Amino acid sequence: MLVQCFLNWRLMRRYRKPKRFDRNLVVIGAGSAGLVSAYIAAAVKARVTLIEKHRMGGDCLNTGCVPSKALISSARFLAQQRRAQEYGFRSASAEFDFADVMQRVQSVIERIEPHDSVERYTRLGVECLQGEARVLSPYQVQVGDQILTTRNIIIATGASPLVPDLPGLAQVKYFTSDTIWQLRELPRRLLVLGGGPIGCELAQCFARFGSRVSLVDGGERILAREDSDISDMIMSRLVEEGIDLHMQHRALRLDIVNGEQHLVCRNSSGEVAIAFDTLLIAVGRKANVHGFGLEDLPTPVAVDKTVRVNAFMQTNYPNIYACGDVAGPFQFTHTASHQAWYATVNALFRGLKRFKVDYSVIPWATFTDPEVARVGLNEQEAREQGIAYELTTYGIDDLDRAIADGEAYGLIKVLTKPGKDKILGVTIIGHHGAELLSEFVLAMRHGIGLNKILATIHIYPTWSEANKYVAGNWRKAHTPEAAMKLLKVFHRWRRR
Repeated sequence: MLVQCFLNWRLMRRYRKPKRFDRNLVVIGAGSAGLVSAYIAAAVKARVTLIEKHRMGGDCLNTGCVPSKALISSARFLAQQRRAQEYGFRSASAEFDFADVMQRVQSVIERIEPHDSVERYTRLGVECLQGEARVLSPYQVQVGDQILTTRNIIIATGASPLVPDLPGLAQVKYFTSDTIWQLRELPRRLLVLGGGPIGCELAQCFARFGSRVSLVDGGERILAREDSDISDMIMSRLVEEGIDLHMQHRALRLDIVNGEQHLVCRNSSGEVAIAFDTLLIAVGRKANVHGFGLEDLPTPVAVDKTVRVNAFMQTNYPNIYACGDVAGPFQFTHTASHQAWYATVNALFRGLKRFKVDYSVIPWATFTDPEVARVGLNEQEAREQGIAYELTTYGIDDLDRAIADGEAYGLIKVLTKPGKDKILGVTIIGHHGAELLSEFVLAMRHGIGLNKILATIHIYPTWSEANKYVAGNWRKAHTPEAAMKLLKVFHRWRRR
């Protein structure tokens, strides 16, 4: 600690510290992390400036969470029409123009936009500036012709889609999760490169709208971070819905043959060419660490190409913090907001009190149909880390509400400490999986075990009863046989 403090002191001595600061905090980037940082700073009456070069709300509002969930909702409605007979209808159909669907997506964004708008944050007390920020020193940030002096800086510049360096890519028009929203005509043949959450969600959406979808991934299965039985269930659903899965296909190049576009891949049999009309690249995201002056300061970048921060969200400059996708290690909107609290409080109250960021209970979800939601460890990670566990499951196909809703499909997997009801991790695959997970997130965060979930009244008939039933399965597996034998003797005696 003393060595690090000395190094930080020497680093800061290179820069001239102003006698007085114009601001307590300058936040670069108005996505989830930046907005929360600015909000907290304004709430505690600090003078804060928020700088955004593009659109308020960042990726989540404009190209990520909001538009994708709006599209998923429309696609799910269309899929349910095709299941009319399951719900007691002889037939049902829906006529649509894909341009109208995409317009609905834009209208959803516009309706949510005021939550993240300049007007709202200005009313909250945040100075909002439009333009490209450039960090000149740990104390100065330039926007246009204006130079701001600040006691602290928060970097919240987010991430961008990763585009692989494939030969021939320049000769085809491709889309990413940032640009796919420009489409107004439904692709006849869509090729999705990448079997992660974004690729799977969008592949299923476009297949439901009527595109012929091929999904290509170099791994053995999609959603590689999940347990194999979970990803297998999603793979089965995607195949049922007509998606062609090309697993263990390594992309080599893009060719145009007789005017037709092909992705050339290598698999166990050799080279194969997959034809497509529209290409969606969804192979991951990279942190936005360049373009705003940080590279001109000796700021280390981590192995995963994010800005390296310590447990307090500080960079190697004690007054420069980073949070959200640019800092990693998670790329979720909710973890960006979570990190923003620590970065902002530690920045504004540095020298008085500081807090280590808590990653102990981080939930996430993939919004395919069915949804996959997880918190804590899964079996795959527990085995890799050598952590002993007990597994308890409950099949959602047996849940009354799921049967009534026509969605009797899925599974809850709970990992607990051997012999105890302490929850190590939960994975849920099923309708409303992300909503069901919240009870387990709360339980893990506050040390509530399965016994207390079992003892909690859940309304009948609801989806949340599944959580109680998996807790009940754990309890049954841990019922002491000796006590049951004694009870049998006791009740036999009472009958005399």
